[in-house]
Amino acid sequence: MLLVTGVSGSLGSLVAQRLAGREDRADDVVLGTRAGLPGTRLVDFDAPATLPEAFAGVDTLLLISAGYGEDDVVIARHEAAISAAEAAGVGHIVYTSLSGDGDHLTYSLAHRWTERRLRRSSVDWTVLRNGLYAEFLTWIATPDADNRITGPLGEGRLAAVAREDLAEIAVRVATAPAAHAGRTYELVGERPLGGADLARALGAAYAPGSLADARAAIAASGAEAFQVPMLTGTYSAIAHGFMDGTEVKSDLRELLGREPLDALEVFVAAVEAAAVPRG
Repeated sequence: MLLVTGVSGSLGSLVAQRLAGREDRADDVVLGTRAGLPGTRLVDFDAPATLPEAFAGVDTLLLISAGYGEDDVVIARHEAAISAAEAAGVGHIVYTSLSGDGDHLTYSLAHRWTERRLRRSSVDWTVLRNGLYAEFLTWIATPDADNRITGPLGEGRLAAVAREDLAEIAVRVATAPAAHAGRTYELVGERPLGGADLARALGAAYAPGSLADARAAIAASGAEAFQVPMLTGTYSAIAHGFMDGTEVKSDLRELLGREPLDALEVFVAAVEAAAVPRG
């Protein structure tokens, strides 16, 4: 039996949709949510007492990172999940981590800790090191009311990847995990995108501001305290050339068995779907 956690999140919901179409495995897949919604199992990493029942009878656990929080909170969640999986006799954990070129990001620590914990665990494991989503660019590079992209991306580029591609790979690996045991896959995009590329695709201007201005704007937006350095650091890592995919060898195309979705097209579609004012 395969248990998928975090199906109320953006990646988890796409994984759940793909699995729903696999009628041949309908009885072998269960979904986990913190809310314990109808048709799902209650899986609350902040309440470890819920996990033994949630993991009962599970052969493979697709552990979608519970990354919304400070490092100690996220690490405690992942420790609870892995320990409970060991105790329940889960045979394989597939974990959605962060790409190797993301080591300069503030939120990489919890991912790397979890990878180390899996290597020390008593279960088989596979790590999917996901690149930043193309859809994430709508958070940091959407044109303002004057139709300008002002995010401080400098001359840097991001090897963004479509969330749909990552969901497809997660399903493929989690439904046939034995062939991927002990493997760590880098899943970054093949076409790195810069601020000028994004602006051109939207018919906008690119006028990058400073990191200080971005930090102030994020803090004033009502973001959680930990999100301010997280997002500012992401801008900096992209702007200074650490996220363009050149430092990692991507396994994206090999695992998909096809050409990846065009990240620029995905970004444009996400902006338009959000109906963000563009002038």
